[in-house]
Amino acid sequence: MTVKALYDYQYPAADRAELFGEDQLLYVHWLGNPLFCSAGCFRAPQAMPFKDFVAEIVNPWAATDPDFDPSSITGWTLFDDAFDPGDGSSSLKDLGVGHKALLKFTTA
Repeated sequence: MTVKALYDYQYPAADRAELFGEDQLLYVHWLGNPLFCSAGCFRAPQAMPFKDFVAEIVNPWAATDPDFDPSSITGWTLFDDAFDPGDGSSSLKDLGVGHKALLKFTTA
């Protein structure tokens, strides 16, 4: 929903990309899990390989659900489009995962 200011609003967003240097904010949502009703937000280096992002950031977060099994992650999407990270060795940036992107996954 857009909001129209009644005055000249000149305050830049505090989470804009240029403030994060080589890092970026990424949202991760575990679809279908009632414990995680919305996406979590994480700061990660743009150069981080996808498999390291999953192992070092996603898995510890998801493991707060005692039923989480890292091998059960399937069906990655980037926003609403199917997303195939391949073998996971490519960086987030090379895969097109940009600042404030939304990655979603499901589990088997």
